[in-house]
Amino acid sequence: MAEWYIEGLYMKNCNCDPGCPCDFNQRPTQGYCEGMIAMHITKGHFEDVDLSGVTFAGSVHWPGALHEGNGEMQPMIDSSASEAQINALAEALSGKHGDAFFEVVAFVCPTVHDPVIAPIDFGVDLATRTAHVKVGDGVLESEVDTLRGIDPPDPYQILVRIPNGMEYTGPNEEAETALAQYIRSKGAIKFETQNSHSTLAFVRHGSDFRNPKFKPTVVEKAFAER
Repeated sequence: MAEWYIEGLYMKNCNCDPGCPCDFNQRPTQGYCEGMIAMHITKGHFEDVDLSGVTFAGSVHWPGALHEGNGEMQPMIDSSASEAQINALAEALSGKHGDAFFEVVAFVCPTVHDPVIAPIDFGVDLATRTAHVKVGDGVLESEVDTLRGIDPPDPYQILVRIPNGMEYTGPNEEAETALAQYIRSKGAIKFETQNSHSTLAFVRHGSDFRNPKFKPTVVEKAFAER
């Protein structure tokens, strides 16, 4: 098993109502799940390949609840990555080299479509709970805004904290809940949603990301863009 580690800002948007039931081991809002993830790696490596600065994304679909499996995904990697980085990232996220989150994703998503290598425009601001991602020429697009009160519509904050969880692995093991204004997926997995769930977080993953030799970055400014 190879040694690897990545950290950075992360987005997970899906077709559920805000406050995704999957975080609480409940069934998806509509009985099935379709959505996307994206992450910009601010620091990371796979063996001796530096992954710092690489952005990746992916679209996903499950016919029922995630734990029932039979899902499909399409990986997407920013075209600015080198061939070595693309190959290394594919191995890191394959579930073959540790990290419970990616091991589980690989198990419940047995169908993997050919990857898309295209420019990725990605930005996450945790302080305002806003974000965006665009892959290539409309392969995948999503815009995220903060949740808001009813009257007045002031910004509204909801944090989900899962101690010892496998996905929200930042310093406080928590994630911001936000509103995906839309998700448009036109690659191998096609769907479109409006006003659905979004999760925004700083995360760390790897073969043993809690090992102190990796010296995880302390987030002082919760913003990344490329």
